[in-house]
Amino acid sequence: MTDVMPEQVVDLDAVLGDEPVAPVGDELEPVDEQLIARLAGRARAGGLQLTGEGGLLAQLTKRLVESALEGEITDHLGYGRHDAAGRDGGNSRNGHRAKTVLTEVGPVEIDVPRDRDASFEPKIVAKRQKRLSGVDEMVISLSAKGLTTGEISAHLAEVYGAQVSRQTISTITDKVIEGMTEWQNRPLDPIYPVIFIDAIHVKIRDGKVSNRPIYVALAVTCEGHRDILGLWAGDGGEGAKHWLHVLTELKNRGVEDVCMVVCDGLKDLPDAIEAVWPRAVTQTCVVHLLRNSFRYAGRQHYDAIAKALRPIYTAPTEAAAMERFLEFCETWGERYPAIVRLWENAWAEFVPFLGFDTEIRKVICSTNAIESVNARIRRAVKARGHFPNEAAALKCVYMAIMSLDPTGQGRKRWMMRWKPALNAFEMTFDGRLAAGRR
Repeated sequence: MTDVMPEQVVDLDAVLGDEPVAPVGDELEPVDEQLIARLAGRARAGGLQLTGEGGLLAQLTKRLVESALEGEITDHLGYGRHDAAGRDGGNSRNGHRAKTVLTEVGPVEIDVPRDRDASFEPKIVAKRQKRLSGVDEMVISLSAKGLTTGEISAHLAEVYGAQVSRQTISTITDKVIEGMTEWQNRPLDPIYPVIFIDAIHVKIRDGKVSNRPIYVALAVTCEGHRDILGLWAGDGGEGAKHWLHVLTELKNRGVEDVCMVVCDGLKDLPDAIEAVWPRAVTQTCVVHLLRNSFRYAGRQHYDAIAKALRPIYTAPTEAAAMERFLEFCETWGERYPAIVRLWENAWAEFVPFLGFDTEIRKVICSTNAIESVNARIRRAVKARGHFPNEAAALKCVYMAIMSLDPTGQGRKRWMMRWKPALNAFEMTFDGRLAAGRR
């Protein structure tokens, strides 16, 4: 990075004065707009860059951190700078030591005050601390977006002029594991209107690279919030036996009842759901059913097959859907018997949504709600290629889902979409949701 020339440095002492920032109650004094204007004007006049080493923000960060440290040592000693109380032979100030910390605006060299007893323990920049907390949050955010440790290290060097090793970055992201464990074991609501379940596959290197499923359960709460209930790593192909283990864990964490469980067409999965929640309605995802149908069809017939299947899943009643299905069998059964068999095998789990209000149909006929989450997860894991172990894969997926909606706008849209459906659920399931609002 280009060195900052002397004429580019803004004299903050001339603008801010010598006194540290003074607290008012528990809050800092309001920001002085005229002060900001003077700083910005001097920066422009001197050609000073805003960010980077020696930039205006770095100088301000240095001044603010040092002011906070002076306040801390004053509290520790019980008297201010130049106070006569420090001359009685007790503990007193003992100069400063230079220290460089990495911040969100680049490396900043600060002067940390010392005391003669070496009993001063700063809080804002603790002993041996090399980074301010915002840097850790930045690293975790970049990792959640799919950047590898090497890419994050290169980004920090290029943008902030800071040398952060890949090992340090890995150590920072490892901090989320404690939070992930607590999140994974948190108590859950007694009832959910809908739980969507699905799995994504990631490559894990355990002796050899293999595809392993990561199971995801996403629920809609009785208030209309989206709640990802947990993540589980499987040891092979996606199987109903492992789903039984996952659903049992959810029940042990407090989920006593579920109105509907929406899933793909995995064999024996409806039996696993019924074993855990006997009153739950199992709904096969229509999108998965259509997708699997096209696997058996010739590409030249895709449009015709799609047109013939649409009247089945848009039928007003189950009886009408059966009539449309028989018409499909008559037209396409001889050419594509595998498609007919697929729908026959899935029929019992396909038809439940046809008996519900239109508002319910819109949101439960597919696993799109969880597919959008899975799409974000796939983007995060794609850049990694493969993971060294199961823990690394789970950590990456966890960070991806924790950064799904940083602005909160997605949460608002989700609630608006689900309010009409929850009203319909209240009527359809005869007051079962009331237990979730107690």
